[in-house]
Amino acid sequence: MSRYDSRAADPGSYRDRRSDAGFGGTSQSYSRGFEPSGKRDAGATGDLDGLLTPFEKNFYVEAPSVAAMTEEEVEAYRRKREITVDGRDVPKPVREFQDVGFPEYVMQEIEKAGFVEPTPIQAQGWPMALKGRDLIGIAETGSGKTLAYLLPAIIHVNAQPVLAPGDGPIVLVLAPTRELAVQIQQETTKFGASSKIKNTCIYGGVPKGPQVRDLQKGVEIVIATPGRLIDMLESHHTNLRRVTYLVLDEADRMLDMGFEPQMRKIISQIRPDRQTLYWSATWPKEVEQLARQFLYNPYKVIIGSIDLKANHAIHQRVEIVSENQKYNKLVKLLEDIMDGSRILIFMDTKKGCDQITRQLRTDGWPALSIHGDKSQAERDWVLSEFKSGKSPIMTATDVAARGLDVKDVKYVINYDFPGSLEDYVHRIGRTGRAGAKGTAYTFFTAANARFAKDLIKILEEAGQKVNPELAKMGRGPLPPAGHGGFRDRYGSSRQWS
Repeated sequence: MSRYDSRAADPGSYRDRRSDAGFGGTSQSYSRGFEPSGKRDAGATGDLDGLLTPFEKNFYVEAPSVAAMTEEEVEAYRRKREITVDGRDVPKPVREFQDVGFPEYVMQEIEKAGFVEPTPIQAQGWPMALKGRDLIGIAETGSGKTLAYLLPAIIHVNAQPVLAPGDGPIVLVLAPTRELAVQIQQETTKFGASSKIKNTCIYGGVPKGPQVRDLQKGVEIVIATPGRLIDMLESHHTNLRRVTYLVLDEADRMLDMGFEPQMRKIISQIRPDRQTLYWSATWPKEVEQLARQFLYNPYKVIIGSIDLKANHAIHQRVEIVSENQKYNKLVKLLEDIMDGSRILIFMDTKKGCDQITRQLRTDGWPALSIHGDKSQAERDWVLSEFKSGKSPIMTATDVAARGLDVKDVKYVINYDFPGSLEDYVHRIGRTGRAGAKGTAYTFFTAANARFAKDLIKILEEAGQKVNPELAKMGRGPLPPAGHGGFRDRYGSSRQWS
């Protein structure tokens, strides 16, 4: 198939569509709360709009079966699948894969993967993305969002001119962690193979040579963590002049990790009339503020509630413990649940991760650890051992909390409670994926008492039993630092909720 889609044959048609897409047109009908701030066009390409080569980005043709849906049917479908939308001229959701209008080469990959029907984020996100408009997607991890932006990206690439020598990528996906970037690359390779679309994954912790060679040969899709990508740009190993489809995946996590300056620097080098898709599992003020600056007249789709909540397929159990009880409690728990299933244990620090792993191995437990100080080769090996079941216990810092997609993780244990409720939800979300059930155990200490009220809300929303001792923590004032001791203040009851 030609890299040019027949729909891109008339370059002039792009300019006509620009007013609908929100760039360079005269329309002033903006999505609620997202009027342009002027900051989007700031940066290296901000004054080049008149010099930029027009490109095609609207590929959506509504199927007759979708067009025939009444407003009542649309509302009923969205209500049933917990889809909330915002924006101007929002397209109707698609209920079947054949309703999307994907080319045959994409449909073959979908069939090969054995998918039955679109997930909610795909059902509503695909028509939005294919129309070429900017998009905000808020959905929990494991919701199918990678394919929600990846399949439209493949169609977008196939409609653009082939890469010329020295060209950078057409699609750029920014991700917060190496693990998530690698996972996205695996899906890109699988679904882009039939189109002969080349991709590479750019992240730190490994030699630059192979990544530099990929970039120099020319790749249509780059998946990258911000730091290593900036390194490649500053070394002139690639450029972002051809990027017309930008994905910010897990934007909330990138902000949490302090990547905002790097994100701004990267985006300043991308043409302002790009299509931007902005994905986040949560919608805090910082994420919203960034979206206001990077997106223009976007669609917005939310799956479920924007209030923080946990996957209802996960059984959450919280035990009140003191710090020095944790290891013995962990061993007792492992004795109770160890059945060969994969068990993921989260720690706060790299040092703690290594110490507990060494102690577990000394005591005969098949445990390995993964964290940011490990080399990429070691992290890949540990992940491989865990996925294969050769080492069914893996300890990890939050580097693995998002982007880690391992099938059949039956148990998650929060040995240390994380620094935010968002991280709690993402950690336990490593189990209960793709319709499976899972169980999350959490050790909660007096030092974590400030999180008690919000943790109780998450438990109650998911229909979980609340430990009476946790409820007592949630009702009372925070314990004075260094006063009273854990046992004195909260008693000695130690029961799983």
